[in-house]
Amino acid sequence: MSQLFDFLFGQYADYNPTDVWLEIIAVIFGFLSVWYSKQNKIWVFPTGMISTAIFVYLLLKWELLGDMMINGYYFIMSVYGCYIWTRKVDATHVTPISRTTLKEKKQSAAIFVATLVFVYAVYTFFDKWTSWTAYVDTVTTAIFFVGMWLMAKRKIENWIYWIIGDIISVPLYFYKGFTFTSFQYLLFIFIAIAGYLAWKKHLHNNLLTL
Repeated sequence: MSQLFDFLFGQYADYNPTDVWLEIIAVIFGFLSVWYSKQNKIWVFPTGMISTAIFVYLLLKWELLGDMMINGYYFIMSVYGCYIWTRKVDATHVTPISRTTLKEKKQSAAIFVATLVFVYAVYTFFDKWTSWTAYVDTVTTAIFFVGMWLMAKRKIENWIYWIIGDIISVPLYFYKGFTFTSFQYLLFIFIAIAGYLAWKKHLHNNLLTL
């Protein structure tokens, strides 16, 4: 048992205890954010902003630029998402769950490519191509950027990007030494699958009532 504990959490031995607790708090609020997203509740964004703000601080301190940029972007898109989700499209209805249009699919592809180029430039400027994880970071950053943009616009396809990014992130964060964050992404996989199914059911029910 002690060997398993050391394997999972031994990397925290040299960490500042405050940083460990901050990571745990950020993980809890991150979990709440994804759960509220599954439930189609506006609280996805306030809880997400708390989680991402903490992670921006920690990741900057740990010099993980790609991860820090992801969370900084999440924070900005959470503000945008609050506006979109609460904006009334008519006198009584707010922005509904919907599928991406052809235009939005093209915009998603453009965001993905632009993010790859941007992260590549940042990593090159700061000379961060020191590990294979940097290359994976570049791809996951692009995936999550698109996923967050689609979630802010209340598009069901956002869940597909979250599922793919979460699957990659579980072993990635464990390898980096952030076990709590790795566990967070493991839970996110199941919530994202449930979220996709819940949003799909919501869309189907709405079509039946039209």
